[in-house]
This record gives sequence, structure tokens and C-alpha cells, in this order.
Amino acid sequence: MGERLLTVDDLQVRFFTRRGVVQAVRGVSLHIDRGETVGLVGESGSGKTVTSQAILGLTELPGRITGGDVTWKGRSLVRGPDAGAELKRVRGNEISMVFQDPMTSLNPVFSIGNQLTEVTRRHLGYTHGQARERAVELLDLVGISNPRQRFKQYPSEFSGGMRQRVLIAMALSCEPELLIADEPTTALDVTIQAQILELLADIQDRLGLSVLLITHDLGVVAGMCDRVCVMYGGRLAEVAPADDLYARPAHPYAHGLIKSTPRVDEVQPRMVSIDGAPPDLLDPPPGCPFTDRCAWATDRCGRELPELTPLEEGRSVACWHPYAAA
Repeated sequence: MGERLLTVDDLQVRFFTRRGVVQAVRGVSLHIDRGETVGLVGESGSGKTVTSQAILGLTELPGRITGGDVTWKGRSLVRGPDAGAELKRVRGNEISMVFQDPMTSLNPVFSIGNQLTEVTRRHLGYTHGQARERAVELLDLVGISNPRQRFKQYPSEFSGGMRQRVLIAMALSCEPELLIADEPTTALDVTIQAQILELLADIQDRLGLSVLLITHDLGVVAGMCDRVCVMYGGRLAEVAPADDLYARPAHPYAHGLIKSTPRVDEVQPRMVSIDGAPPDLLDPPPGCPFTDRCAWATDRCGRELPELTPLEEGRSVACWHPYAAA
């Protein structure tokens, strides 16, 4: 185990809407060590993006962190009189984020160079000339050809894959120690997805980054992550080393996710899906949130909420009947 960088402890995030209180994140706990790649997976609406935004203090009204803590190298980014100043110091410098939609994450009225230089001038106090040279260096690092010419161009002159490379360059501007990549291959075709993932892996190896990779694509996780956190209904269902999770998932939801992922080494007569729908987080069930979709659920599952409990070395699961689907 390397140095512990990020710890999320019993994080709770709620959105206070006209329809009621949405319990988007309900007691999530995870950690990331130096040089580690952790995958956060789950279907849309499970709370992955809300969790990542809460880590960086980007939760906007009507959302609010209502419980738990986020610590970076042992210092809280949520609690205490110095939390705000600490978060401002860390965000963009030591922790950076690649947002999920390259088509809308860049401002169309400013040039690529203008948006790249803003980061280093704001966070590192670079002069215009220093910031320009750093931006050109970063564009070259992420594989954009003729970076000095591209520096002057606008987002509309870039393809989706090139825009995603620019966002990665922007996130790396201040040489962070942790990179949060929120579905970095969304809206990109398969070939470009592979290029972006290869780029992320190469940069991580060269710079020694830790990565929190948020995705719903288990194929992406299999090739990149050391550990996987499976999220469902605003909670963590299972945390396990990637190889162990794929070999034998303990939670029925993790089992369903893996079975529903297409494979090239097996002939499948038809796609497998998980029956039912995710729980309504305006009124979450009292027991396990996966109960209504689980073929192995019992009365206890509907009544009592299972906590994330260590099952074996490196693996924890929130289930009353682990390995029931194995």
C-alpha cells in the first residue's frame, strides 16, 4: 500500500428540490493511494458524478454535503474553519478533474490557448509568456500535432477526441497528484475512446499520477484499474481488486453488471440485462436498494440496510447474501 492521498468517509450529499429531498449519495466511503487507479462504476443515476463533484467542492445548489468528510493527505476539505482555504489551495493544483463531455466543457468564444493559459496564470502565477510555453508543452504531451498552431485555434476547429485531449492537458497544467476522470470517453467513437484511454494510461505511468476513473463501461475498468468501487442507489455495493471482481463478483448487482457486458471471447445468443429499475432516491427503500431487482433477495434484504463490510482481504461488500449469484 502506498501513501494514502484521498479519503472519503461516510459522505452524504442531498439535493433539496421542490419535489422533495433527493438522497443522491448515502454514506460513501473510499480511499485512493499514491499511484493507484481506482474505478468508480455503476449505471446512470447511481451517484458517481455527484461523489466526484463533492470531493472537489463543486456541489451546487440545491445540492449540499450533509454528512461525512473528505480528507486530502489527512487534511479535511469539508469540515473545520480552514477547510475552505484548503480546498481552494488543492483544487486545480493537487487534484484536477477531466469532465465528461468534451463537446460542451470548453468555452466556444475563447481560443484553446486562452483557456489553457488561464489555469497556470491563476494557480501558479505564470506570466503570459511562461503560460504560453507551458500550454504548448502540454498540447504536445497529450499528442496534439503542431501545438503552436493549435494553440491559436478555437474549440469548433477541434474534433471531439482532440477536445478531450485539450481537457486532459488543462487538468495536467499544474502537475496534480490525483486526476479525477469523469467518463472521459463519453460521446467519443470506439477508436477515439481507445486512444484517450491509452493516453491516460501513458500519462499516469510517466507522471506517477493517481487516478479516479468514473465510468459505466466495465471494459474500460478491466484494462486500467487496480481496484473497483461498484456504486448503486447512492451507496457502494462492493469494493474489490479489479481481477477479483471480474473473476467472482460478490454482490448480485456487480454480478449483473459483468454479465451484461459484451465479451469478445464468448458467443452470446442475446444480451443479458438486469430486470427492473433503479430506486427512487427521493424515497429510498429501508433495506438494500437492489432488493427489488435481485433474484436472491430475502425478507431481511427488504427490511435492513446492509453496511459495507470486509469480506476477505481487499474486498468489502454491502450484501446480506454475498456470492449468492456466483
